[in-house]
Amino acid sequence: MGVEGCTKCIKYLLFVFNFIFWLAGGIILGVALWLRHDSQTTSILYLQLGEKPAPNTFYVGIYILIAVGAVMMFVGFLGCYGAIQESQCLLGTFFTCLVILFACEVAAGIWGFVNKDQIAKDVKQFYDQAFQQALMGESDSNNAKAVVKTFHETLDCCGSDMVTATFTPVWRDDLCRKDALKTFFENTNCHKKIDELFSGKLYLIGIAAVVVAVIMIFEMILSMVLCCGIRNSSVY
Repeated sequence: MGVEGCTKCIKYLLFVFNFIFWLAGGIILGVALWLRHDSQTTSILYLQLGEKPAPNTFYVGIYILIAVGAVMMFVGFLGCYGAIQESQCLLGTFFTCLVILFACEVAAGIWGFVNKDQIAKDVKQFYDQAFQQALMGESDSNNAKAVVKTFHETLDCCGSDMVTATFTPVWRDDLCRKDALKTFFENTNCHKKIDELFSGKLYLIGIAAVVVAVIMIFEMILSMVLCCGIRNSSVY
């Protein structure tokens, strides 16, 4: 015997929200793949200074997002099917998966909040080391000049502070191929550009995480109510 009345409305409401959840998982997966293959981040984070690779902290978060998006799509499908079939077993499994996924999202959010400044900091330190070696004219065996030029061309910047950003193009145009007068009036600080690059992407990730968390909490409540309604209807 199928559910009736308010419980039936909850059943279809849960189906709709699970479909939205499935779509959200697909969007998160797509955004994560875009961030993973974004030309700016890949150009910078694939660099290698001698034997030292660029910091990969950012990519750790991206791989977590890819996994979360894929799992969300699976869980969303499970919830849709369980709601339509009015299966307590499937809905129970769905609820358990939601709780685990929510806990993982909270843990990932805490990790991201703790490391949000560290990501940009690591990349800036990597840039500073390469920039110093390039300015000192050290051996090109560690490809410092190539690393620095990649930063400058990708982020349209030069130097780690106002002084180097202003005067480096004047005497090292092999590192910063910019108009000196334009550089004087514009702040092309690479530290600032690195902060803008990663803070913008982390802001996008944060918004997606909050939206998904709200949907998950609402779905957990709906699934519990629907399970109770199915159980009561089977008794009668």
